[in-house]
Parts: sequence; structure tokens; C-alpha cells
Amino acid sequence: MVASGKKTYAWLLALFQASVFIFTFIAIITELDNWWKIFSYTTGFATGNVIGMIIEEKIAVGYTLLRIISPGRGAEITERLRYEGYAVTEVSAYGKDGAVALLHCNVKRKETSQLEKIIMNTDNEAFITALPVRPLQRGFWRNKPRSLVNQD
Repeated sequence: MVASGKKTYAWLLALFQASVFIFTFIAIITELDNWWKIFSYTTGFATGNVIGMIIEEKIAVGYTLLRIISPGRGAEITERLRYEGYAVTEVSAYGKDGAVALLHCNVKRKETSQLEKIIMNTDNEAFITALPVRPLQRGFWRNKPRSLVNQD
């Protein structure tokens, strides 16, 4: 929530997290010779981190910049993504082995794996990186894929 700029949600989650930490820590600090309590706290803390990561992956708030480098099929990837309703910026570039297409595509985080499948089905040698994005100015954000629009 912090990285996505969701201040209210970040504040509420931090309030909850700090409260749990304080009450749990008080319960443990009063009995430092009780190894079972210490073990329970540390295991619960570690498990909470993993569960938090899983929840965060499911919620997937925010946007991602996919940077795609394709040595020979950049135009096909661009065409396919645009057909599906995504905005793609295509740049000619030069890589270690010669000319490549450098594609930039900003998407909702929830759509990242869907785009990865489309890209890999078009060019399984494409190199893809994903970076978190915080939009500052207007732009094009896809509402519904063309394949879903045709099914309505």
C-alpha cells in the first residue's frame, strides 16, 4: 500500500500491525524464560510475513511497467497486445546480438501474468522485466480485453 501511494490503507494496516506487535511483545517480554512463547511469536511473525505476501499478490494493487526485449518478434508482440486492448510503446534498439524491439507496456498488476502468457506464446525467447509504476499523468489504461468484449 505504501509503494502504491494508498495512504489511508497504509495507515490503517500500520495501525493494526503496530497494535498486534505491541500486545504480543508485552506478552512475551514478561516471560523471557518461556521458550514456547518466544517460539510461538517468532513462528507466527514469520508465517504472518508469508501470508501477507500471498494476500498482497492476490490483491495486486497498482500498476506495473513491463519492459519486453524481443530479438525478432517485437512487431508481432506489439500487434497482439494492441489487439487485446493494451497500449504498447515500441522502440527500435540494439542488443548484444543485433537489432531488437524494446517494448514498454503499463498494465494493472493483476494483469501482469496474463500479459506474460501472451508475450511468451508469441515469442518464447522474449526477455521481460516488470517494474512497479505510480502514474503521475493521464494516459491510456486498458479497461477490458478485446477477447472479453467479443464474448459479451
